[in-house]
Amino acid sequence: MFPLEIWVGVAMLVSLMIYALTGGADFGVGVWDLFATGPRKERQREVIVKAIAPIWEVNHIWLAIVVALLYTAFPLAFKAAVTTLSIPLAVILVGLIVRGISFVMRAYVIQSEWAHESWRVIFDLSSVLVSLSMGVCIGAACSGAIRVQYHTGLIITRGNPAWWAPFSVSVGFLILAVFAFLAAVYLLHETDDPDLQKDFRLRALLAGLGVFLLAWVSFVLAGEGAPLIRDGLWNRMWSIPFQGVTGMMATSALCALWIGWYTSARILVVCQVLLLILGWGMAQFPHLIAPDLTFESAAASQDVLQRVLIFLGVSLLFLIPAFGYIYREYKWRKVENTGDQSEEEIELMEIEE
Repeated sequence: MFPLEIWVGVAMLVSLMIYALTGGADFGVGVWDLFATGPRKERQREVIVKAIAPIWEVNHIWLAIVVALLYTAFPLAFKAAVTTLSIPLAVILVGLIVRGISFVMRAYVIQSEWAHESWRVIFDLSSVLVSLSMGVCIGAACSGAIRVQYHTGLIITRGNPAWWAPFSVSVGFLILAVFAFLAAVYLLHETDDPDLQKDFRLRALLAGLGVFLLAWVSFVLAGEGAPLIRDGLWNRMWSIPFQGVTGMMATSALCALWIGWYTSARILVVCQVLLLILGWGMAQFPHLIAPDLTFESAAASQDVLQRVLIFLGVSLLFLIPAFGYIYREYKWRKVENTGDQSEEEIELMEIEE
């Protein structure tokens, strides 16, 4: 029987996985919207807007669950994170707010072309900045640069902030590439237009190669920037087989994209991202914030952990069916705009459905 704090940690990891596959991909579309090029760039942006509306905001509930579990179950770790990562966390908070406002103003408000373009750029840049900030926070948490005396609660910081170190920055760009990779692969299924699919296929291949290169850069920088995570990824009994499976999954995903097997590519990319997050979690275990805070040392009392798990279980009984309903009504049954249909035709088809 695992200790209660481990179950809470598993819940946090699973929530992060779901958030990466849903909300992370929504951040990734900001990259492709920002760098939309060629004669079909406006059609690309139309597909992007229709792909993420109207369900994109609800995906943030998984991030809220992670933050809530960290605050209630591991208060010392929450204090350390807020104290040492205040700047990137502030960027995330402000960026999420600005991103939400800009998307609504861009997608649903009638305005001048200049205003529409301005809101579009704000949405894209905030998506990129939030993704980078999330990555540097993750990199800092496993770098070993955040020192905490858990007996006294004293947080020790020296020199440059942990989130500004080369390793943390490299993880930030890795997370951005992963989100962009997911988004490009998802967008392949949001249109039936062969030309648009070719555009998103090329972007997916480029992002996939970016993920591969940035993963190696982060691994090399971890030698000095995060020795514990480097040791976990390389020197444990499961490390080499696990890395081999992850590498095979990544290679298969790129091959499927190259051949044009888009459904297989989507499944493989999802598995690749899940393995990346799982590998990070396993490599960092048992540390919550390396090297001083483990799950055991940072955990709240057993009574608190028990209540947290009970509340989480009851909440999921309502949350999961609600998500299933939302996705069924607004995503899986959504009528796709291939660029050959007018808005009036699409609205009529939706009403008839």
